Order: sequence, then C-alpha cells, then structure tokens
Amino acid sequence: MARCCEPLVIFLCVFLMLSWVEALSIINVYHGYDHEDGSFESDSLIKFNNDDVLTLESSDKLTSDSSTVSVSTFGAKGDGKTDDTQAFKNAWKKACSTKGVTSFLVPRGKTYLLKSTRFRGPCKSLRSFQIFGTLSASTKRSDYKIDKNHWLILEDVNNLSVDGGSAGTIDGNGKIWWQNSCKIDRSKPCTKAPTALTLYNLKNLNVQNLRVRNAQQIQISVEKCNNVNIKNVEITAPDDSPNTDGIHVTNTQNIRISNSHIGTGDDCISIEDGSQNIQINNLTCGPGHGISIGSLGDDNSKAYVSGVNVDGAKLTETDNGVRIKTYQGGSGIAKNIKFQNIHMENVKNPIIIDQNYCDKDKCEQQDSAVQLSNVVYRNISGTSATNVAITFDCSEKYPCQGIVLDNVNIKGGTASCKNANVKNQGNVSPQCS
Repeated sequence: MARCCEPLVIFLCVFLMLSWVEALSIINVYHGYDHEDGSFESDSLIKFNNDDVLTLESSDKLTSDSSTVSVSTFGAKGDGKTDDTQAFKNAWKKACSTKGVTSFLVPRGKTYLLKSTRFRGPCKSLRSFQIFGTLSASTKRSDYKIDKNHWLILEDVNNLSVDGGSAGTIDGNGKIWWQNSCKIDRSKPCTKAPTALTLYNLKNLNVQNLRVRNAQQIQISVEKCNNVNIKNVEITAPDDSPNTDGIHVTNTQNIRISNSHIGTGDDCISIEDGSQNIQINNLTCGPGHGISIGSLGDDNSKAYVSGVNVDGAKLTETDNGVRIKTYQGGSGIAKNIKFQNIHMENVKNPIIIDQNYCDKDKCEQQDSAVQLSNVVYRNISGTSATNVAITFDCSEKYPCQGIVLDNVNIKGGTASCKNANVKNQGNVSPQCS
C-alpha cells in the first residue's frame, strides 16, 4: 500500500513547489522607485513591460458601458477662431461624471481656441484624455485676468492616460507674452505668464505622443504628482523665448521621462524641491539651458531632492549641460544623483555645480547652503563651447561630498573645482587640479 502511494506523494510535492515558485515570481515584480538609490519598488497600477517603459494598467476592462465624450458633441467648432472654452468645460463635466470606462476626445484635424481652462477631478471612471487635434491658446492677455499663472490645468484625476496620437498639439501662442517679458525688454515690469499645461495632484498618469509648443512660459509643469510616465513628447519654442522650461518637475515622486525631444528657451528639464526618484532616458535636448536640478534654496528655503537618474541623453549647443544650482542661504539636501551615458556637442558649461547661484542684481554672501552629496558623472563625452568644461563651485561651509567622475571626456575646456570632494575613475579629462 505504501509503495502505491509513493507516486501520488511525489506528484503533490512537485505541484506545491511549482505553485510556491510562481507566487514568489509575482511578489518580486518591481513597482515604483526606492527613495535612496533610484531603483524601482512599489505601486499597484504601474509596472515595467518588456520595453522597460512604465505603462498604466487600468483596473477597468472595456465593457459595454465604455463611452467616448467628444467636445464636438457639446458644440466645439474647432475653426481656430471661435472660443471653444465653454464647450470643453461642458464636455469635461459629462466625461468626468460618467460611469463606466470613459474617454474625453478632442477630434483630429481641427484647431480649438481656448482661454484659461481647468480640467478638475476627481472623476468616476475617466481613463483617457485624447488630444488628437490642436489646442490653441487665446492671445488676449485679458483672458487670463482670473489666473495669470495657468492656461490648461489637469488636476485631481487618477489612473489617466493623456495621448496625443499622431498629431495632437498644445500651442501656447506665447509670442505676445515673450515680447512683454522683462527679460526681453528691461524697460517693462516683470509680470507673471501662464504655464501651458499644468499636471497637478495626479497619481498613475501616462502622457504620450504629445506635442507642446510656444508656451507662454513653462511648457509642461508636473506638480505634486506620483507615478508619472511621460514618453514620446516633443516640446519646442525659440531659443530666445524667456522662461519656457520644457518639463518642470516639483514636489513629485516616481516619474519617468523617456524617448523625447525638447528644444526651448530655458531648461529642457528642471527639477525642484520635493522631487524624488526621477528617471530620464533617451532625451534629446537643444536649444535650451540643458538639464537642471534647481534652483534650490531660494529665499533661504529648505529643499530636498533625491534619486535622480539621467541615463541616455544628447545635448546640442545648449547654454548648460547637466547642472545643479542652489542659492546661498538655503538648506536641505540634494543627493543620490546620476548623470550617465550623455553626449554633448558644442555645449556651454557641460558639467556644472553652482552653490552660489544668483539670478538677481545682487545676492548677499551667506553661510548656509543646500548640501550636495553622492553625485556621479559616468560615460560623458563631447565638446565644450566655453573655456571651462567642468565647474564645481561649492560652498566653503557645506562642500560638495561624494562627487565621482567616471570615464568623462570633454574636449575644449579645463576644470575649475572649489570646495568639492572629487574622485576620478577610469579616463577623466579634464581633471580637477
């Protein structure tokens, strides 16, 4: 009898072991970013697919209750002349309140003129914002009296995909704002200008295939968001357009920006206080001011940034390469930052840390500073358009700690290093003396 049972016992053991291994493989799927070293850990709706790109997995499947709400149904003309703002607001109200998986549609082939517009949630089951046509900003500055800081705001909506399809465009028509900027005409007072697209307080957001151009000021601002994937976006503005940062990130955790081209009049990407675990891959930048962390610590404020990983970028004729900038008098820390696999062509200030940053007429000498630590520059090559290719201008009281130059080869400039703890690995040129 015991011999007869042996095959059954073996079968049951093998079955239980296979089930246990499968369970472990599910548990070990990565979801989110670790707060110290930028590695991925934690969240329920975001995962890596085979292309190593973050994608949203909606918990809702398409059902017979799925619907699309088009702005055309609510009277939007799309002729580029008629004010379609109210039609968009009415369509949004319907889409946001509809049960079942819902898409908000801006049809292709038309141009929709909009004043300052707020797309606010929370929504019941809105999963897709499809911008297949062109959104065109009103050029009347009086249309922004109520809110001079924003043109389009998307806020308080979770698990949303924003898709531009093959031609979807957001056009800020910023020329009228640039002409009245104090940075262009110093005789004019410095005034506020709208950000073209503000993504505010969103969780599990996917933005793809979108074109943003000629913003009044910042092109895309990501604020107070968590788990964001931005890919295949094209952002453009003239190189002399003031303050037109391409993608501005602040108070946001777990964001990836990939496979995108940015050419604008300010930073291609700027990262500010409260931002953690930022991945930037396959970026083309130029014209512009490069990739910047900061400015941090302005007006004696406390700032915290960590887990920034720029891996794969090409910068061409930008005013800076990879830059960290902090004001004197600030406090806090910026740490665990990697710039790697980057090529620069004729770039001013290719590698720069400036703990004495000042964008005012005069800045007072102060002792406190945002502490910088664990910053790695790896596999960076190219040419410098300035005599100094590497600048580490660090605080005397809070010197830069744990700076690593690993296989860095930038031709055409020297290195200037002050109050920086620098370690060279591999071939490094130029070197700190």
